Amino acid sequence: MGAAHDWFSWVVIFANAAVGVWALAAQRRPSLRIPALWAATAAAQLTVFVQAGLGTWLIVAEGRQAPELHALYGFSGLVAVGVAYSYRPHLRAQMCLLYGFTGLFLMGLGIRAVLLDSAI
Repeated sequence: MGAAHDWFSWVVIFANAAVGVWALAAQRRPSLRIPALWAATAAAQLTVFVQAGLGTWLIVAEGRQAPELHALYGFSGLVAVGVAYSYRPHLRAQMCLLYGFTGLFLMGLGIRAVLLDSAI
């Protein structure tokens, strides 16, 4: 399970980076605002929940300890997804910016979590 958590961290990072850049590009080019963007964004954000679940499994079921602040970055991603979703009605006109920056933020959280993990 530990190897899956390590490998899947890169899926989280690259998926959210890709949809973040795509959404920011769609802000400038409306032709990029296609249904696939929103489906890919939802899938990328779902990876954050899968990764947090894998990490929780490692802590609870396997008795592992997370590196200092590692879990904080992981669960901050869950909060970020929830905050972005809750702002949707208020930021309809800036939806691409909202999800673009959220994707890049999630990418950054993932990178920071990986760096903390490799520092041990």
